[in-house]
Amino acid sequence: MSLDVLNLLLVLLAALGGGRIAARLGYPAILGEIGAGIILGPPLLGLLTFDDGLAVIGKLGVVLLMLYIGLHLDPTDIGRASKAGALAALGGFLVPAALGFGLMILVTQDAVASVFVAVAMGVTSLATKSRILVDLGILNTRVAHVLMAGALFSDIAALIIFAAILGVAATGGLAIGGIVAATTKALLFLLGTWIVGTRVFPVVGRRVVARITDPSLQFLLVVLAGLSFAAAADAAGLHAILGAFLAGLFIREGVLEHRQLREVERRARGASLGLLAPVFFVTAGYKVSFDVFTDEPLLLGAVIVLATLGKIVGTAIFYLPTGYGFREGVAVGAGMNGRGAVEIIVAEIALAAGLIDATVFSILVFMAIFTTATVPILLTWSIGWLRHRGELVADERSHVIVAGAGPLARRVAALLAPAGGATLIDTNAARAQTAAAEGFGVVVGSVLDEEVLEEAGAATAGRLVAVTANPEVNLLAARIGAQRFGIPETLAALPPESSGAVEEMLKEFGGRLMFGRRIDTAQWDASIAVGDVSELTYTVARPEAVLSDGSPVGPATTEVESLPIVIRRASGTEPFSDDGALEEEDSVLGIGRPLGARTRPQESTLRAD
Repeated sequence: MSLDVLNLLLVLLAALGGGRIAARLGYPAILGEIGAGIILGPPLLGLLTFDDGLAVIGKLGVVLLMLYIGLHLDPTDIGRASKAGALAALGGFLVPAALGFGLMILVTQDAVASVFVAVAMGVTSLATKSRILVDLGILNTRVAHVLMAGALFSDIAALIIFAAILGVAATGGLAIGGIVAATTKALLFLLGTWIVGTRVFPVVGRRVVARITDPSLQFLLVVLAGLSFAAAADAAGLHAILGAFLAGLFIREGVLEHRQLREVERRARGASLGLLAPVFFVTAGYKVSFDVFTDEPLLLGAVIVLATLGKIVGTAIFYLPTGYGFREGVAVGAGMNGRGAVEIIVAEIALAAGLIDATVFSILVFMAIFTTATVPILLTWSIGWLRHRGELVADERSHVIVAGAGPLARRVAALLAPAGGATLIDTNAARAQTAAAEGFGVVVGSVLDEEVLEEAGAATAGRLVAVTANPEVNLLAARIGAQRFGIPETLAALPPESSGAVEEMLKEFGGRLMFGRRIDTAQWDASIAVGDVSELTYTVARPEAVLSDGSPVGPATTEVESLPIVIRRASGTEPFSDDGALEEEDSVLGIGRPLGARTRPQESTLRAD
């Protein structure tokens, strides 16, 4: 085996350039990496060449990539949209797969090749969706959760079917004896991995957490676990990628602590997507032939059309039993139409095994490119269709995250989530300890750290309220919560000296001003800490006065500076903000302190009960 280091350098540069261009256009980097291999490699310019060293690096990269995908996916996400996700995955996989199998049998009469094409047409890639879900502002909708669950179902099914067919093909054909032998080995492998993953991994994980604190060693142990599962899959006649993927799925919280798991995931992502896997995708582009556009244009067109229509129509039809409507099924199908890493990996392995030829491989690569390119267009159209008809359903998310664990933040958490469904985030260990002693869930760390937000439950949070003493942190925390995690309601406290431009920045991503006005958080923290505040309950007499000029209503409040925190009405409890959602006879819960020497601007004073 030889490795041309200069050639490796050029391949990585090509992957970097192609990936960045694709990402700027809103597509997954792997499409740009494949494109770089097609353009700079043998199919067009011939500037890049292939050697055995690249093949080994690429194969290791794919194994680590599947380990990372397993680590990244959370099987509990299935439960968030289990029925709808399963039906969407079933229709979105079976219909295009059946159409692809029928087409290829008619054209090639090769059953094994036809099955591989069918699997490739049935898979779904999550990589094409994450950015557009954010851009469309639908991360907190049922459509988004069904897409995530459906893609998870689809990818797991595709990998298992692919590995099983590869095992059968390795026996020399589709004879009954070969099928029985391959199926038996596959079942034994799955049973063995389940036993090791659910029984051995947690025990070993506890020892790792207790004795090994170096993140590099923890990552190495996870890689060794992935390679062990990969080797076991190979020994069972399956493919290594299935073993690595399953190892990642089994390494969850309970095996490692949350932060250790996120660190291992981060390192796996860097090693695979950042370094090794791009070599695989660039060199996969070397094997593409443009001859399909002249030799098999009708077959290429048929595969692309059937893959697209089969995915959308199949998903929509199978989605009907959910009762969510045909149009929502169309939107889910449009979002699931993209193919990505799994499809390309399946196709390349089938090509290397001699189960499909270069023509079929090229068709599958171009199909992945074209179908993925349609996702932003079709999903944008279908979501607009649902919005126009008022059928875009938001997700029910009840968890509350409060940025800050100071005295005011704890009051906010207690009023917003009196049943205890709130988690506070603070970098100050002493404040965090006080909050924990009061019964709150607490995460010590920066609210601007996405891993910390994940640990606090941002994926299921319905509200994020940022009430730290730092307005920049509050603004950024609200932005991350809204744009990265799709939290439906994000609110931030801002100080009196903040400019109107800061409030406009808050409104750009749908954020709201907590407390309905700008306040000095540090002063309120100090007042609460010395016991200089009292709890107040108001009944709103004149909403317009409260929301505009803050005129005093009734003598009972003339000597009290009030800070409204929540609005309580029959429909539930909501944060008091600047959105104007205040009606007569609403109950407002908050705190008050003796009126100081100077009156604060935009002070809200209401009639006290």
